[in-house]
Amino acid sequence: MARLLVMIPSGEIYDHDSVRWYQYQNIQRSIDRYHNIGDAFVFDSSLKVLSFDKIGVLEIDNPDWSSLDRLRDEYDYVLLRGSNYIHGEMEWHDAAAVLKKLGLPVLAFGIGAQAPVKGRMELSEATKEVLRVIADLSTSIGVRGAFSAEVLGDLGIDNVRIVGCPTAFRRLDPNLSIKLGPLADIQKIGITLRREVSPAYAQNIERYLTFHRDLVKSLAGRFDSVLMAQGEVEEKKLVFGTDAQKEEAIASLRADGWASRWYFDEAMERLYRERLFYSDVVADYEALVRQQDLVLGYRLHGNLMALANGVPSIYFTYDSRTAEFAETYRIPSYDVFGNSAFVLEDYWEQWRFDAFNAAWGNVYDETRRFLIENRIDNKLVDRSAKKTDAGMLRVA
Repeated sequence: MARLLVMIPSGEIYDHDSVRWYQYQNIQRSIDRYHNIGDAFVFDSSLKVLSFDKIGVLEIDNPDWSSLDRLRDEYDYVLLRGSNYIHGEMEWHDAAAVLKKLGLPVLAFGIGAQAPVKGRMELSEATKEVLRVIADLSTSIGVRGAFSAEVLGDLGIDNVRIVGCPTAFRRLDPNLSIKLGPLADIQKIGITLRREVSPAYAQNIERYLTFHRDLVKSLAGRFDSVLMAQGEVEEKKLVFGTDAQKEEAIASLRADGWASRWYFDEAMERLYRERLFYSDVVADYEALVRQQDLVLGYRLHGNLMALANGVPSIYFTYDSRTAEFAETYRIPSYDVFGNSAFVLEDYWEQWRFDAFNAAWGNVYDETRRFLIENRIDNKLVDRSAKKTDAGMLRVA
């Protein structure tokens, strides 16, 4: 089995291929800092898809240059977990120089580009150099969708495959399929929250937040709902904090200009106090989504975690990143900045999820081809295999 080096990890590894935030039991250590636990979802999922027996971390910020010759001998390839790396603000530190000197193949596993609301995407020379180095060291680069492939193509990088995100395949089930029951039978739902937003990516903050607020309140009034946060400081304090920190969080939300005007009203405060969920352990989210009948909302990876576990999900798209994911997997999605009203019944249609089922299978196959052509040991099986009467897989 392979020996892999991780560049830009997102959490600590336990039980071989599971991820949680660093020193997760020391709650106060990180309670005042934002970290997106969705990045840990991708890291955890990548490890579950790959086969390996040794793992290490490749430092790109103040690296130990003298260690690179040793690392080249001890490891087989570098894993760059999927994330939103291709944008104007990305800081790569010494990544290009480290990768060139190390010379190992790089597995870029579902990386993506983020388009600004206005103007052209302006990538730094450092970002362009890192992407070209990765392309030179790889048979192919795995990107999350067509837009990201187009951005790389504009840089002259054409050895690209669209692989979505490894979170979609974390259960290693080659026959994943979403089948809807009657909407009337839906009782428990998860609502994925993203309160913090940048005007660089969401074109209308007032619409983004007011729709978000009204969606949460309407769904919470209709279903047994849990609000799933993914790392904002105030939300973490309301789940993990002391009594004083919880009231501090409420006061902060009330005082925040955008939140107080367009999001955090009395009804939302009550829901935040009673139904909010957060964890620094990826497995806790997976356990939660598997208890739900439906998961929907603003969080890309929170929704994808549900789909990966066979739970129906609906995306609310508001930037190029969320739209690209929905397009890659044909996930039922609602444009937050569109003109139509959101009606849940309009999305609870099997044909919409049949489109997802077909697209998911196609991306699964493409991801397997991508890993094989990059000579990466992995756990994805050939879906062209057929089942025997005993239910075992037989290669056709």
